[in-house]
Amino acid sequence: MPEFDVVSLPDHDAPSVGDTAPDFTRPLVNAEFWEDASLSDLTDDGPVLLVFHTMAGAFPATYVWNELRDRGVPEDVQTVGVSISSPYEHKSFLEERGVDARLFSDPAAGVAADYDLEHDLDGMAGVTEHRPAVFLLDEDRTVLYRWVADEWPDFPDYEDIADALADL
Repeated sequence: MPEFDVVSLPDHDAPSVGDTAPDFTRPLVNAEFWEDASLSDLTDDGPVLLVFHTMAGAFPATYVWNELRDRGVPEDVQTVGVSISSPYEHKSFLEERGVDARLFSDPAAGVAADYDLEHDLDGMAGVTEHRPAVFLLDEDRTVLYRWVADEWPDFPDYEDIADALADL
């Protein structure tokens, strides 16, 4: 794993287990196309593993998606990501990395703000990305599992995610 300077992230007020996750509508990208979709559109069809990640192509995003791919997510759970990357960047990322998920494009980081997951990038005035986080949501958008990074870079405990998925 490459070496990074570890940065402590400020306190946050992201949704907790038992809370209703905020709904949002953004372009949802797959390997072929994108279209506006809401989170509630997805949860209406069943549980959703919602993964907030850094810019598409950045090492942390690649690592998270490789781990999720290698460990597997049950077929009855939709796995979707959210980052500041454009639909074009997401489409390339999905193709190049073989990611079997769909990714919401949130370039202005409005969803990150709604979830209190903004992370201002040092040395880049006006650039905010998503603090890494994972939420498992049920059909009502109730948070069943939550992990939010306390430092950057930081990665979820994939066994904890597997346990939460197994408990569905």
